[in-house]
Amino acid sequence: MPIYKMQGKKDGLQKYRVRINYTTALGEAKQIDRVAYGLEEAKELERRLNYEIHNQGVPQKMTLQTLFEEYVKAKSRELRESTLDKSKRIVNQHILPTLGNISLDKLTRPVLQKWKIEIEDKNLALKTRQNTYTALRSLLNYAVSMEYIPKNPLVSLGNFKDANATRPEINYYTPEEFIQFIEAARTCAQEKGIAEWDYYVFFNIAFYTGLRKGEIYALTWNDIQQDSLEVKRSITQKLKGADRETPPKNKSSYRTLQLPKPLITVLDEHKKRCKKVSGFKNSDKICGGKRCIRDTSLQNKNKHYAELAGVKTIRIHDFRHSHASLLANEGINIQEIARRLGHAKIEMTWNTYSHLYPREEERAVNILNKIETNTR
Repeated sequence: MPIYKMQGKKDGLQKYRVRINYTTALGEAKQIDRVAYGLEEAKELERRLNYEIHNQGVPQKMTLQTLFEEYVKAKSRELRESTLDKSKRIVNQHILPTLGNISLDKLTRPVLQKWKIEIEDKNLALKTRQNTYTALRSLLNYAVSMEYIPKNPLVSLGNFKDANATRPEINYYTPEEFIQFIEAARTCAQEKGIAEWDYYVFFNIAFYTGLRKGEIYALTWNDIQQDSLEVKRSITQKLKGADRETPPKNKSSYRTLQLPKPLITVLDEHKKRCKKVSGFKNSDKICGGKRCIRDTSLQNKNKHYAELAGVKTIRIHDFRHSHASLLANEGINIQEIARRLGHAKIEMTWNTYSHLYPREEERAVNILNKIETNTR
């Protein structure tokens, strides 16, 4: 047996000797002797030593910092630029300061557990902590795929959890609230002219289609075909330098949506206005012309219109929730809602909106109420 119990303890953990006997490629008998505290740590050390012996030449002393630099180069052609940029910010801020100089073979479960505790002590939002875990897990999964380490030691520790967490409440506009909001936006547009109409049209598209903000930014007049709209690109403004036009978020985000009549009317009216501007082309952005409207201005308009309308201010992303919530409350099949939103997995849609099916619950109870037994 290569693990031997020894005299002595450290921090309450039993001392063990880990001894590995092996033969080199040249036929030489060799032995590795190491000490570990705690049986779990001893088993982990034994596993790691056996792996190193059978994978001679693998850069075992590669640090997490070096791995991350390689990962960024490798993934630059596979991931959307905005996705990679988000990962870089998370890793640089929450992972590398603590773990960057540690070699991969030293990233044991105790080391990673200590890192998790440090992240917990930062009092970050649960979503931020979970995103941090996901970024590190992806990085270590890459190391496994490159055979730099035998397995990902972070997986067994699990993601961050909040025992007291409840389902976050979805904020959205009811149809009545949206009508108040969009009428205020229309009034502003009538007073201020063509540039203001871009924001009025944006909010109509957001409510009636549920498109993501970047997907609306990227829409051109070429994407409108009679009564349908094609989603095939996205624009992000959060990266350094100019706007980045990329493919949609995932394969399911490529979609064609039939347009409702109110939105068709809004788009037809807006196109007539835009055509009066010198240099108009069908390749122009629907909301902005040669360059899509700006994030900051959109946020300001959103708040301003809500105040004028006397309704609560919701986030830009909440117009997407408003679209989905309206359909869910009307009993529209969850699969169709997922398709319209461009979700990669229907579970994502169900987990977010399933509680918004009160009429379905009512209908289910009514069906059960009809089944009566003779209890008299």
